[in-house]
Amino acid sequence: MKTTALTDTHVALGAKMVDFAGFYMPVRYTSDLDEHHCVRNGVGMFDVSHMGEFILKGEQALPLLQKIVSNDISKLEKGQAMYGYLPNEQGGIVDDLLVYALEDGNYMCVVNAGNIDKDWNWFNQHNTENAELHNISENVALLAIQGPKAAAALQSLTDIDLSSIPYYRFKRGVFAGVENVIVSNTGYTGAGGFELYFHKSNAVAVWNKIIEAGKPYGLQPIGLGARDTLRLEKGFCLYGNDIDDSTSPLEAGLGWVTKFNKDFIAKEILQQQKTNGLSKKLVGFTMVDRGIPRGHYIIKDAQGNPIGQVTSGTQSPTLGIGIGLGYVNIEYSTIDAEIYIDIRSKLLKAKVVKLPFL
Repeated sequence: MKTTALTDTHVALGAKMVDFAGFYMPVRYTSDLDEHHCVRNGVGMFDVSHMGEFILKGEQALPLLQKIVSNDISKLEKGQAMYGYLPNEQGGIVDDLLVYALEDGNYMCVVNAGNIDKDWNWFNQHNTENAELHNISENVALLAIQGPKAAAALQSLTDIDLSSIPYYRFKRGVFAGVENVIVSNTGYTGAGGFELYFHKSNAVAVWNKIIEAGKPYGLQPIGLGARDTLRLEKGFCLYGNDIDDSTSPLEAGLGWVTKFNKDFIAKEILQQQKTNGLSKKLVGFTMVDRGIPRGHYIIKDAQGNPIGQVTSGTQSPTLGIGIGLGYVNIEYSTIDAEIYIDIRSKLLKAKVVKLPFL
């Protein structure tokens, strides 16, 4: 398994370590429930250095991105980040990603850990523009400090005014004595906070300084278990669960980052889907009957006929009920539609709700 610069730190802290996308990562330090509430109500820190980062340079960087990314990268201002996905030739999803417009006119793409090699090959395969590409994934440490107290917990470590960074914007500067740190108001928890990109040689020092500075605010290290329940409460898709190479981004609710005012891979296929209408849709649902939905559970109608499948599910720590995402036939995708989850051969009632759950 691959490691991050902080693997030994996690082990020393007593974290339960697991294989995640080929990386040896902490799934929890104390309990998923405690860590979830710590982030949702206070502040916690994740090591997400397993994520991948590509740098695109030169005048051909933008044309390449416009071709392979669904969103309109030309609208991206320097100092701004944008969410999108890489469509494949069949109209599926190679990966979802963030694109950063760096101050020097270059771009940084942040991709999922399990897809680094696949995405890197995809970028190069389609680089007929001869943009300058650099895979810097192995040299970058990435920490996510998430929660409503994140700005207060971090402010003593930098002269950057953290409260002045709008959502999906970033600034670059000195943080915890380290130069050239990207401080980004982004994250995967929906709890607010920042993501820090810097060279991995500084990872342990920065981690320790954040732990120390965060003590008065109750900052704790947080594992991947809580990261999953936090993202699910906000209805965020997880690649490999809710979206993959075979799922339609329009069915997955990603039409808002699919810009048909430009040419991109599989535009015609997706345009046709939009024109013809969708046959199924990714929805959020809450359990009416007591039960916890899990990925791959079958969704049925009142008569027990299969109408879809759960892609992500959990007991919501905040709401105290079962919640989930799943694809259902389009006629069952309206808000308050009654659906049933097949849990251990019992049909348990649920209802479709508007996302996010929180």
